[in-house]
Amino acid sequence: MKVHFRIRRFNPERDPHPYWADYHIEADPFDRVLDGLHHIKWYLDGSLALRRSCAHGICGSDAMLINGRNRLACKVLIRDVGRRITVEPLRGLPVIKDLVVDMEPFFAQYRAVMPYLINHDPPPARERRQSPEERARFEDTTKCILCAACTTSCPIYWADGEYVGPAAIVNAHRFIFDSRDQAAAERLTILAQRSGVFRCRTVFNCTDACPRGIQVTRAIQEVKRALLGRL
Repeated sequence: MKVHFRIRRFNPERDPHPYWADYHIEADPFDRVLDGLHHIKWYLDGSLALRRSCAHGICGSDAMLINGRNRLACKVLIRDVGRRITVEPLRGLPVIKDLVVDMEPFFAQYRAVMPYLINHDPPPARERRQSPEERARFEDTTKCILCAACTTSCPIYWADGEYVGPAAIVNAHRFIFDSRDQAAAERLTILAQRSGVFRCRTVFNCTDACPRGIQVTRAIQEVKRALLGRL
């Protein structure tokens, strides 16, 4: 089948403004959007810049805007998005070149919520035990792959770069509700700030964008309730 790719391109070192570039390729309906982008880069225009690594939906490095929705290019089949495919870089992050964005602001917000286990007790002789029910409390938020699809689909994040964003809250949730962790109060204090969880307006874009099916908005609401319970 013939497929028309329309790609938003921009090289800040050369171009005064972003522009659209059009490419026409032959593709199989079961090819992925990533395969189409590879064909363009390898056979039509080697100057196209995109980021990808595992290409199997695990690393999350090929998150981009495909026909108006944040998706992983390696998980979207061409047959599911049609013969005209518009591809743009993630919104809300600086563009380095074409489809490659600077992820550092995103990871700075992720690091701010201390996304790691904190326990000041002496290490036990064996593992730190946890019941299945305790584990189930945060099971959903362990699935995050840090692709930034949720955060960069959030209109609050587009308008306020100070907002920590859905992904940081999801990763804070993963440890706030972990029975083995001892720093939930510190994380909640961070998320109670002006840039924290109450900036969320429950738009649900984040949940729709998550390629792992995480109930992002529900996790944000659970963190809000945990904070309100402290008041």
